[in-house]
Amino acid sequence: MPRFMIQVRATAMSEAGEFPDDPTLVPRMMAFHDEMARAGVLVDGAGLQPSSQGFRIDYDAAGRTTVKDGPFAETKELVAGYTLINVASRDEALAWARRFPAPFPGLPCCIEVRPLMGGVDLPPEDAERLIREELA
Repeated sequence: MPRFMIQVRATAMSEAGEFPDDPTLVPRMMAFHDEMARAGVLVDGAGLQPSSQGFRIDYDAAGRTTVKDGPFAETKELVAGYTLINVASRDEALAWARRFPAPFPGLPCCIEVRPLMGGVDLPPEDAERLIREELA
């Protein structure tokens, strides 16, 4: 079954480490995740600390690395949280995502849904073949 990641895009508020002033948000999010768990589609989900708590590792063409500590400037390119689901199809992923509670009530925000590449439970050679087929 295909797996999808629902990504909650960061906002200036989430990057400042501020939580929305809505006492119903956590109960609504927990109820939604509980519903997905009862339906057997929830794999995992969590909020993320602001990018100021993280780091990036950049690779140059020769494979050398540079570590950069957060925060990172482009908030709209950051992820504030995620939910992993295992569903039968893209249409089912879309149906769940459309019901996802608004992560920042009263503020414009975005969630992005993307399929994960398969093959995580396969031997490396089979996983590589599967990934290449998915990209073709």
